[in-house]
Amino acid sequence: MPEWSKLLSGKLIHRTICCSLGVALILTPLTVSAASSSNGKQSALSHASQFAVKHTDKAKFEGSLLAVGENRFLTLNEIGQQWDGIDPEYKPDKAVEAVKSLLSQKDYEALFPNRLGSPAWYEVAKGKEYFKGDQKDYFSYNNLIDAVTEVANIKLKVSSRKGSPGVQEIYRLDKDARIETLVARSSDFNSTKNKKQEIVTAIIDFGTFLKEGFKKDRKRELAAFLANLSHETGGGWSTAPGGELKWGLFWNENIAGRTGTNPSAFVDEASAALYPGVKDKRYYGRGPIMLSWNFNYGLFSSIIYGDKNVLLSNPEIVAADGKVGFMTAILFWMTPQDPKPSAHDVIINKWKPTKAHIAKGLGQPGFGITIMVLNGLEANLGETEGSSVKRRAGHYRDITKTMGVDITGEKVDTLGMQPF
Repeated sequence: MPEWSKLLSGKLIHRTICCSLGVALILTPLTVSAASSSNGKQSALSHASQFAVKHTDKAKFEGSLLAVGENRFLTLNEIGQQWDGIDPEYKPDKAVEAVKSLLSQKDYEALFPNRLGSPAWYEVAKGKEYFKGDQKDYFSYNNLIDAVTEVANIKLKVSSRKGSPGVQEIYRLDKDARIETLVARSSDFNSTKNKKQEIVTAIIDFGTFLKEGFKKDRKRELAAFLANLSHETGGGWSTAPGGELKWGLFWNENIAGRTGTNPSAFVDEASAALYPGVKDKRYYGRGPIMLSWNFNYGLFSSIIYGDKNVLLSNPEIVAADGKVGFMTAILFWMTPQDPKPSAHDVIINKWKPTKAHIAKGLGQPGFGITIMVLNGLEANLGETEGSSVKRRAGHYRDITKTMGVDITGEKVDTLGMQPF
C-alpha cells in the first residue's frame, strides 16, 4: 500500500501497513520550523526536477509576498507567465467525456459489484460490525467522474531554491476563479542564505489525468489507477464468492482506526504548528488511499478547498464523500515524490528511466513500476500465491480486458526491481 507523506516536516509520505494506503503528494518535503524526524512519516511533496523551469530574471530570487493561506486574483496574462496558461483540453468540462470514453458505467459496476455502498455490499454487510444503514455508494461511477471534474480545475506549483529542493513555497491555482493561494512555505525559504539561490518551479495540472497520451495509454492509466486502489481497499480472498477480484473498493476506512483498536489521534507534533489537530478529531486512514495524519489532512484540504481547516475540522468528510475520496487518490497519483516520478507519467510513457533507474530494474515503464511508485516495499515480487502484487496485477488484467486493451508484453509485476 502506498503511503502518505506529510508536508513541511521533512517527511510526508507515510506508509501505513494495515489495511490502508497512505499517500504522498509532491516534491521534497518542506520543513516549517520543525526539524526532520525519523518516525516513519514521510512528506507528501517531492522534488519534480524534470518539470522544473526557472523564473524570469525579475523573480529569480524573490518569493511570494502572500502569507500562507492568503490568495490573489490573477489576470490571464499573469496566469500565462506564471502558470504556463490554462489549456482548454484540460478544463473540467472535458472530464465526463474523458472517463466515459475509457470505461462505461455498466462495465465499471460489473468490475466492482461489491464496492462500498452498492446493493451487493448491503447484502454482504448486513448484520456485520461495519454495517451502516445509510451508507451511500461511496465508490460510485458518478463520484469518480465528479472527482475527475473537480481536480481538473486545480493546478499546483512548487517553487524551490536551486540546490535545496526541500526549501519550498507551494501554491494552488483555481483555474475557473483565477485565484492563486499560497498553500505552504518553508520557514527558511527567505533566509539570507537561501535568498541567494535561484527559484525553480514545478507545475502540475491535475486536468491532465486520463487526458494525455494515446487512447490505449489513457485506458491503461485508468485501469492502473483503479487496480491499485482496488488492491488497497479490497475485501476479497482466494475463495471469495464470484472471485477475489470482484471485491475491490470494499473498504474506505482503516479498521483499527475506525473501531478504536488503535486509539491514536494521528497528530504529528512536528507539523502541529502548521496543521493543528482539532480537539476530539482523529486523522486515521480514510478514503481510497487511506489518508492519514494531521499534516496530510491539512495539506489535501489546502489543495482541494484552498483552506487547510476544512478537513482538519471535519476529517470524516474523506470517508463520507466519495467524490472527495477519489480526489485525494487522483492528487496522489498525479504528483511526483522525490526520487519517484508520478504514476501518471510512468503509465503514459511520459517518464523516461535513467541509467540509474535501469540499474535498479526500473527500465520497463508500465504497471509494475506504478506499484513501485506507490509502494517500494513490494519490490522484487512476482505473481505468486500470497503476493500482494498478484492481486494488483490481477485487477489490472481484469480491467484492461474489460476495456479491450492488449497488455501483452507489459511488465506487471516487480520482479527484479529495487526501490527508487
